[in-house]
Amino acid sequence: MVQNVNLYKMDKNAESAFLYHYILSSSIGSLTNPSKLCATFKSVKHTTISKMTIKRYIDYLEDAFLIDSAIRYDIKGKKYIDTLSKYYFTDLGLRNARLNFRQVEETHAMENIIFNELKVRGYNVDVGVVVMNETDQTGKKIRKQLEIDFVCNKGSKRYYIQSAFAMHDEKKMQQEQRSLVNTGDGFKKIIITKDAIAPLYNEEGVLVMSVFDFLLNPDSMDL
Repeated sequence: MVQNVNLYKMDKNAESAFLYHYILSSSIGSLTNPSKLCATFKSVKHTTISKMTIKRYIDYLEDAFLIDSAIRYDIKGKKYIDTLSKYYFTDLGLRNARLNFRQVEETHAMENIIFNELKVRGYNVDVGVVVMNETDQTGKKIRKQLEIDFVCNKGSKRYYIQSAFAMHDEKKMQQEQRSLVNTGDGFKKIIITKDAIAPLYNEEGVLVMSVFDFLLNPDSMDL
């Protein structure tokens, strides 16, 4: 009888590990944490699993080099924000296979590819947060958090990188670079897009390049 109970626990643990992997597979590049995953299990599977258990399974996936994480970093406050993180797959093929190739969004895939390339080049990669205080139309002060996809550090070098699958017009360009131009420092800012354009610096001093130039040229970030 004890043996049957242990087998049941093993089956439940295997099912839980599968579900964590599946959920992370379907949300690459999205901010999440054990608390959000815990809420997902409650609402979707009607199952209560502790945040510590979920964190342990995520740690197992990282230790197995199946996924890698990027922690949120407050650029102006110069501190890590220990709340939400982004998770990326070290092998997109395995990620796509896990989802039976049903959810292959090019935007998320490109972001994952950029992250993996930055790690291969030896950078420590975080998710950047730029906090801004603004005034709305009624004169009320509001606090906004703008995101930078990647804050890349190696030695004394730092780069801010935004992954923008397509930039159709000037409005989209302004939207993508808003967080970059409000970091308050002089580190290099880069926007990577799928559009086949020659690398160029825009009026704000932001380097815009295609993902192909980024991947094919190991010195592309220093153009």
